[in-house]
This record gives sequence, structure tokens and C-alpha cells, in this order.
Amino acid sequence: MDVTYWGRNFGVVIMKDSLSGNVLWYKFINRHERLEDYKEGITYLDSLGYTIQAIVCDGFKGLRQAFPNYKFQLCQFHQVMTIKTKLTSRPKLEASKELLAISRMLCHTDKDSFIGVLTAWHEKWKDFINERAKGTDGKTHYVHKNTRSAYMSLKRNMPWLWTFYDFPELQMPNTNNELEALNSTLKANLNLHKGIGKERRKVIIQDFLKAHSPCR
Repeated sequence: MDVTYWGRNFGVVIMKDSLSGNVLWYKFINRHERLEDYKEGITYLDSLGYTIQAIVCDGFKGLRQAFPNYKFQLCQFHQVMTIKTKLTSRPKLEASKELLAISRMLCHTDKDSFIGVLTAWHEKWKDFINERAKGTDGKTHYVHKNTRSAYMSLKRNMPWLWTFYDFPELQMPNTNNELEALNSTLKANLNLHKGIGKERRKVIIQDFLKAHSPCR
């Protein structure tokens, strides 16, 4: 499940079955996404008798905690993008260059190999990322906070980056890429109708999503 936006405050939350490819639920929003939106969708699917085996989504704050009864897979692609945002695509520090390269392995290797490489990186650079210095406010701060933040993000999210690997019988994807592809196609279709109003845009989006739903 994920949300895609047109502008800052208009978007649609979508829940898609990774096995059938069907869009199961969607909701228009005129603001930023909220936990309540995802809860509404899950409640709706429960009411229809769907068995939810696992959830694949991005790292939206509080999402995992909101659904403790389901297995949770954090989209590996979103994690890589988080690291890239923290380090930039062309970091200058050697430690950051190595960490960015490691993060890019995430979607293309196995759990043990990735953890092994990341552990080796931390052993090499732990003193570096823990280095502190006194600032103008008189308090000590981490010197290489972006590199440290990127590493801590990977370490903190590690238990939920490999759910698909630990439970292969669920046939769950490791990313939201199929949903991202659907969103990209939807946006490409809307680009053919530039200049239309919001209500007309909603009609086109609805027709597109209904064509990918089990009730079409």
C-alpha cells in the first residue's frame, strides 16, 4: 500500500494485492496521508473477509505500529532512497561512499550477505560515526551526523527489511515497485489530459483503478 500525489495536497491512497495484481481499495485525499487512511482501508478489507497475510509499504511513521497483527515488509527501494537522501547521490566522505554502495545492494542480495557487509562497514567506521565535537552552543554533537543517521536508519529498520526473505511461503515482494509502476502508468495517462479540473481528474483516476480491481 502507498499513496501517490498530484501537487502537495491531492492524492490517492491505494491498496493492491501483490499476488493477483488487483487494486483492492483506494481513497482520495486532499491533504497529506494519515494513519487513519490506512486503517480505514484495512478495516474495509477485513469487512469483506480478506485474509491479510502481510503488508508491504514505505516507512511512513507509525504505520508498522498501527498494524501489529500483520507481518510487515518495509519497501527496500524506499529504504535505499532514504539513504540516498541522507548521503546525497555523490557523497564526498569515503565512509559515506561505501555506505551508499552497500545500500544499493539491498534489493539485489540475500539477508546474510547484506548484514555481513553492513556489519563489516560499521566495524571499520564505528569510531568515525561516533566522533563528537563541541558546538557554538557549548554542547557536543556528532561530527558526521548524516553518515551516522544513514547507518542508524538501516540498523533500526533491519528487522523489517527481510520479512519476505524470512517467510518465502507468503510470496510477498520486497518492494512497492509494482504499485509504483501502476502509479506511473496512471500519471502518464493523466498527462494526456493536462489542464483538466480536479473532479474530472478524479473520474479518470477512478476509471483507471476500477479497470485494475477484482470487480471490473
